[in-house]
Amino acid sequence: MDWLKKFMYGRSGGDQLSIFLFCISILLTLVGQIVGISLLIMISYIPLGIAIYRIFSKDVQKRRMENYKFAILMSPLYAKFKKVQNRITCAKTHKYFKCTKCKTALRVPKGKGKIMVTCPKCKLKFSRKT
Repeated sequence: MDWLKKFMYGRSGGDQLSIFLFCISILLTLVGQIVGISLLIMISYIPLGIAIYRIFSKDVQKRRMENYKFAILMSPLYAKFKKVQNRITCAKTHKYFKCTKCKTALRVPKGKGKIMVTCPKCKLKFSRKT
């Protein structure tokens, strides 16, 4: 294992973008196998080659900037995923409503019966059953 440490010294290694490229490559390969399109399987080697190149690259600063730009591009998707995950986690204890005026998402505890909900953004009051 010492030889691997020596080999990888000064190289960028795996990051989020490389993992994403690997996943795209695997997905394209699977779809190509299922559908039977050999061109799709050949295309799947492109992201795989780019990912391997990125992992073994010694230009660490350039790879870091590429990964940073990828992270910025993916952050809205990641935030949306986290929001949905949070709603699923809190589904047993809370109920979600949208304000009729400003469309702000409001979270209220479940099992309180009919309550008056006040929107913190526009101060509109309306009653809802929880």
